[in-house]
Amino acid sequence: MTKKPHLSSRLAFPLTSSCLSSLRVKRAQTTIYLKQSSQKMLDVGKWPIFALRSLEELKLIRQACVFGSAGNEVLYATENDEMVSFKYYVLLFFLPFVLEGDVYTWGHNAYSQLGNGTTNHGLIPCQVSTNLVNKKVIEVACGSHHSMVLTSDGEVYTWGYNNSGQVGSGSTVNQPIPRRVTSCLQNKIAVNIACGQMCSMAVVENGEVYVWGYNGNGQLGLGNSGNQPTPCRIAALQGIRVQQVTCGYAHTLVLTDEGQMYAWGANSYGQLGTGNRSNQSYPAPVTVDKDRVIEIAACHSAHTSAAKTQGGQVYMWGQCRGQSITLPHLTHFACTDDVFACFAIPAVTWRLLSVEPDDHLTVAQSLKKEFDNPDTADLRFQVDGKYIHVHKVLLKIRCRCEHFRSVLNINNDEIIEISEFSYPVYRAFLEYLYTDSISLSPEDAIGLLDLATFYRESRLKKLCQQTIKQGICEENAIALLSAAVKFEAKDLEEFCFRFCINHLTVVTQTSGFAEMDHDLLKNFISKASRVGAFKN
Repeated sequence: MTKKPHLSSRLAFPLTSSCLSSLRVKRAQTTIYLKQSSQKMLDVGKWPIFALRSLEELKLIRQACVFGSAGNEVLYATENDEMVSFKYYVLLFFLPFVLEGDVYTWGHNAYSQLGNGTTNHGLIPCQVSTNLVNKKVIEVACGSHHSMVLTSDGEVYTWGYNNSGQVGSGSTVNQPIPRRVTSCLQNKIAVNIACGQMCSMAVVENGEVYVWGYNGNGQLGLGNSGNQPTPCRIAALQGIRVQQVTCGYAHTLVLTDEGQMYAWGANSYGQLGTGNRSNQSYPAPVTVDKDRVIEIAACHSAHTSAAKTQGGQVYMWGQCRGQSITLPHLTHFACTDDVFACFAIPAVTWRLLSVEPDDHLTVAQSLKKEFDNPDTADLRFQVDGKYIHVHKVLLKIRCRCEHFRSVLNINNDEIIEISEFSYPVYRAFLEYLYTDSISLSPEDAIGLLDLATFYRESRLKKLCQQTIKQGICEENAIALLSAAVKFEAKDLEEFCFRFCINHLTVVTQTSGFAEMDHDLLKNFISKASRVGAFKN
């Protein structure tokens, strides 16, 4: 075991890559890490590798990434900001990470996968600076021996092993330093990247997916099995706006803006979720009981796939501890990470794990625990005949709305009745004052958006808009657009408008469009015309 020097508390583990020629590992994306910090923290005890650490050591772990050809290697950060890496107590190498937007690598370098212009192995973390100076890296993805990064301005850079064109340079010569991927991506702004073993993917801001590299199993989704040395758009996804792409060992999953999944590539274990074990060279739809999917997961060292729905259900399929599951199978897990801990072979993480110590509660966690606690509360709100228990002093501190504070000041009773909003909406508002987050359906979020507008809670208004976006579909797009206009939610209004334009044919056939307010319809048609929506 070795410990690295002190690192910033803002350290992000984007993805890990292969360390020796036999290793296959997976990284997670920075945007995903940010989400992870707001979800329930994970139990590292599910991962066999941690059985090698003492209880005292486990208590210090803050973030962790498990990888290796047998799930037998780990890199983790402690609450003291120390970096620890081990392979059954043996030092391991080649793990790129991002620190304040800069990329650092070290370890095995036979294929120039460290990006330092040489094939010399790196014994200590060194910054990858060539062509990345003044560039802020926000995502890192790694294949078996090649790496790809996404910058804040939407540019994609690659380096390393290139036997199948996976660096996208147009040749099969290894690339020793980061170079921008151009060709079809030259004037595109990328928003998401992923790597399979020897292939690369990028999603651009208009929802198109570009692919390149090895294609022996059809993992590029181009309808053939020929390798692709430069980025090529997946034509079969025409008209479908993709938000996220993720890669397994030799298969690919994408998630659309409507919460739909598509899969293609190798399928010998049923990892595509199509009900059979035949490879698929074109994108094929994957369904999970008609529920909207909000997260997809795959790891390029495994043939396992997973997804989480808006309702919180987690599904898995593919190679699951020796079994081939050809259709999404509902699990009892609360997060997709548990699928890979318990069923993937090897048991590796597909993204960063954030671990919360059991014996300590932060101030924020303590406040969250006390929400709606009748034992400590000194005030009750009665909404729709139901009580919500709160603490008056905390509400006065947290909410700056004069109207709300006047209600607290002039009312000396222990019960305040609320009739303007529904129980789920008002409960979500009060809980937000304790937690800084909201947890309710997109439908109820519209009511909360009304409340946030009334109380002039700008941050709450933004959270409502984010939640509402997750529930948009052709049928309710006009209703959400109307709500956005009504409550002056400009960001949501623009999002809904763009969604309507991208799905114009179906949206204009809905009852919502037929019943659209005259002024709103007039403005919609005018704006749509200006962006060329009605051109042939």
